[in-house]
Amino acid sequence: MTDVTPTMRLHPQPTAGTARPWAFPAPERGGLPNGLTVLRSHRPGQRVIAVEVNVTAPLAAEPADQEGVATIMARALSEGTDRHSAEEFAAELERYGATLDAHADHPGLRVSLEVPASRLDKALGLLADALRAPAFAESEIERLVRNRLDEIPHELANPGRRAAMALYDALFPAESRMARPRQGTAESVARIDAKAVRAFYEAHVRPAAATAVIVGDLTGIDLDAALADTLGAWTGPAAGRPVWSQVTADDTGRVVIVDRPGAVQTQLIIGRVGPDRHDPVHPARRLGIYCLGGTLTSRLDRVLREEKGYTYGVRAFSQVLRSRADGAGAALLGIRGSVATEVTGPALEDLWRVLRELAEGGLTDEERDSAVQYLVGVAPLSFETAAAVAGTLADQVEEELPDDYQATLYARLAETGTVEATAAVVQAFPVDRLVTVLVGDAEQIAEPVRALGIGEVTVVGG
Repeated sequence: MTDVTPTMRLHPQPTAGTARPWAFPAPERGGLPNGLTVLRSHRPGQRVIAVEVNVTAPLAAEPADQEGVATIMARALSEGTDRHSAEEFAAELERYGATLDAHADHPGLRVSLEVPASRLDKALGLLADALRAPAFAESEIERLVRNRLDEIPHELANPGRRAAMALYDALFPAESRMARPRQGTAESVARIDAKAVRAFYEAHVRPAAATAVIVGDLTGIDLDAALADTLGAWTGPAAGRPVWSQVTADDTGRVVIVDRPGAVQTQLIIGRVGPDRHDPVHPARRLGIYCLGGTLTSRLDRVLREEKGYTYGVRAFSQVLRSRADGAGAALLGIRGSVATEVTGPALEDLWRVLRELAEGGLTDEERDSAVQYLVGVAPLSFETAAAVAGTLADQVEEELPDDYQATLYARLAETGTVEATAAVVQAFPVDRLVTVLVGDAEQIAEPVRALGIGEVTVVGG
């Protein structure tokens, strides 16, 4: 037998290609004769087209005794039209490989469609039917109301949802729509019927109050013709610009404990109301909030998770509530997470210590550089799909931001220095102006929390 010496052939190590320049897509803005505004963005290779329709139908316009009617209306848009029953409408969507979703929030209604490019015209027809002539059949509205009523007890039992409800109730005056659940309470939802849904629809849903955002590979598609035959056939009266009231909130430092006897964890949410994305300081604030609690390596996680083992994770965030160019907007600036019941007091004490040390010593250059590298570097991955681009453009429309806002944001983030980011995050979370909500066992956590001196402590039923 002949000895054979094994050999190994090593292939060259792959090398990275030349980096391609990237910028957030710039949309082309236009409109239809019926008053509908249209933004389109051609994205070669994105053969799944994303369509987002914004309709100005604010929750503040809901009748006080029927709050939640906007949500029921949104869910009913795909439950039959003047051309298709609910079952037929669902079958048509499936036939075209399309998905249609809708939801209502404080600024208004959002309807989302995704469909293969080859079926865009057919799916646009279904979308137009849903907006133009929804059936709002009594049987379907009754079913949707029952479903919503069934959801509410589950939401109240969820510590995170319950904490958020309590925070909004604490921050906003009783007469503000923002003080109450977006999708209504059991009492208000129970009063909703088909007549109420139809009335809200007729008062607010019209093309002149809407913007359609269309993103994807539009090669070979006569989009103008497709729009004219579908969304262009949607008619309605001219839309008056809604009068937005100024958002007011009370961020006096205090603690609300939602009592859950026997709870082994405490759900916490800490917040206050601040400026929306129109604020020139927003890029610096976003950078600073990311350093504080945007990732596993943030300050809050490093102390509360890694050093102390109190939690699986704590996050800081900024969530737009309503954004307006006239200054009548606001954002919720918050910190949320959960900790074991027995360490609730020490965890809050360390959280406040992190905030105080941040105010005293500031962020480091390393923290700032790492945050910029991630926030700017991840952008091309974040917007790989047409749906991500369409959703962001629709957000800009909803918030009355310029079409190039997202494109310029990354340049502004890269230009923001450590001192600016520190000042912005410290201003966002002043230690004496934070409302803290804890969902947990009041008997075990109330006294340790009172001893911290972070505000008056009130206990409410769970």
